[in-house]
Amino acid sequence: MILSRRTVLAGLGGVGLAAPFISRAVAADYSWKLGHGFSATHPVNTFAIEAAARIRQDTGGKVDIGVFPNSQLGGDRDLLSQVRSGAIDFFSTGGLIFATLVPIAAINGTGFAFRNADTVWPAMDGELGAIIRKGFEKAELYAFEKIWNNGFRQITTSKKPIRDPSDLEGFKIRVPVSQVYVSLFKALGAAPTSINLADVYTALQTGVVDGQENPLVVAETSKFYEVQKFCSRTNHVWDGSWIVTSNRTWRGVPDDIKAKVVAGFNESAIRQRDAVTKLNDDLAGSLQQKGITFNDTDPAPFREVLKKAGFYAEWKAKYGEEAWALLEKAAGALG
Repeated sequence: MILSRRTVLAGLGGVGLAAPFISRAVAADYSWKLGHGFSATHPVNTFAIEAAARIRQDTGGKVDIGVFPNSQLGGDRDLLSQVRSGAIDFFSTGGLIFATLVPIAAINGTGFAFRNADTVWPAMDGELGAIIRKGFEKAELYAFEKIWNNGFRQITTSKKPIRDPSDLEGFKIRVPVSQVYVSLFKALGAAPTSINLADVYTALQTGVVDGQENPLVVAETSKFYEVQKFCSRTNHVWDGSWIVTSNRTWRGVPDDIKAKVVAGFNESAIRQRDAVTKLNDDLAGSLQQKGITFNDTDPAPFREVLKKAGFYAEWKAKYGEEAWALLEKAAGALG
C-alpha cells in the first residue's frame, strides 16, 4: 500500500504541515521552486513543505517556495541542470547523484562505512560535511548545512536471504545509476545492473534482476514486497539528500532573508532525520505483515571482502587523503 499523505503525516507525529502558516494573499518578493524526485508521501517532501511554510511565515510572506515532488519538473539530471542554470531555485537529491558534478558528495556512500546513525550525524554535521560542502561550492552550488535523512539501505531478494558475502556471488542486483554502487557490488562478487527507480518493479517482476537495495521506505512505497520475499538488513550504505541552490541565485539574496531560509531548511532537516529513522523502524513491521522475511547481517565479513578487493584503496585515492581521514575518523579504519 502506498502511504497516503495523511498517513505519513500522522506517522511523523503531525510535524508535516498541510498548509502554509499564513495566507498566500501577500505577494512574495521571492517566488521560488524546489524540485526533487521523491514521492509526495516521502518525508523529504513532507518536511520540505513544512520548511517552505515556516520560511514564508518567518519572512512575513516575502519568500514563497513551491515544492514539486515526483520529478514533476524533470528527472535528477534535468533538475541538476536546471538549478545550475537558475531555471529552478532549489533541488534535493542524494550525494551519489550529485557525484556526477561533485565527486566528494558520494563519500558517505562508501560501502559499510557507517554502522549506525550515531556515527553518521557527527560526521555529516561536522568536518566531513564541511569538506563536502566545499565541493559543492567549487561547482558553484550552495548546499545547506544539514543534510536530510534517506536512511540506511537494505537488500531485498526474491530467492534467498543475504547472510554473508558469499550469498552475493553472481547475484543479479539492481543499483542506481552511480559508479560507486556498481563498484561496491562488483567488489562483493555480485552482478549489479543500473536501472532507473521507475523501472525497478518490472525488472524484479520479470527476473531481469533478483534483488534491489534501498531504504525501507522505498521498498514500501514502490510495492517491492509484491515481487520480493526476503529483506537482509545489511546497512551497507547510509544515504542522505542535500538541498542546494546555485551561487548565482544565492548571491542575490539579502543576508536577513538568507538567514531565515537557512534556519527553515536546517530546522526541518533535524526533525526529518528522526522521523525517517522511526518510519523505517515501523516499516519493518509493516513489510513483515506483507510477507517479507527479515534477517540481520554482520558488516565485518563484507568489509573484509571489500578491503581485499581493493575497493577502499580505490575510493581513498579518488576522494583524497584529507576527506578519507575524516571518514575514517567517524566510521573507523576501512583498510
